[in-house]
Amino acid sequence: MAKSSRDQIIQDENKILSGLMRNSKENIGIIAKRCGVSRQKVIKIINNLEKNQMIWGYTAIFDENKMDKQHYMLLLKRTPKPLKEEETNRIISRRAEDLLKELGGTIESSALVHGEYDWVVTFTASGIRQAKKYSDMLIALHPGEI
Repeated sequence: MAKSSRDQIIQDENKILSGLMRNSKENIGIIAKRCGVSRQKVIKIINNLEKNQMIWGYTAIFDENKMDKQHYMLLLKRTPKPLKEEETNRIISRRAEDLLKELGGTIESSALVHGEYDWVVTFTASGIRQAKKYSDMLIALHPGEI
């Protein structure tokens, strides 16, 4: 018996997701050819992935060097005291992201982790001074927490 249609759909979705990760603005016809499916099937799968919110917000990847930006990683330790609701809401509000935008930088990723450090932020900035200023702003935003 042939593969179930659900298994085939999952395989096709994974192929198309890989193609979109490679280049989200690539021509549908090229993605279809690479995946070995029809253009209509690619369009249908992409629409379903968007509808189910499995994909959203197509992003441009830029060359930081050409924009005079550098990559930085900020490792933060939290204090051992439990977070209060207002502190949690401050983190959820994404104010930290807005602070970096005001400085002209961009957050690439932000993650809570377990281990020696509790929070890892990777970002771009125009130089070490801007990166340090962002670090200082984060500490001021979360007084007594990090």
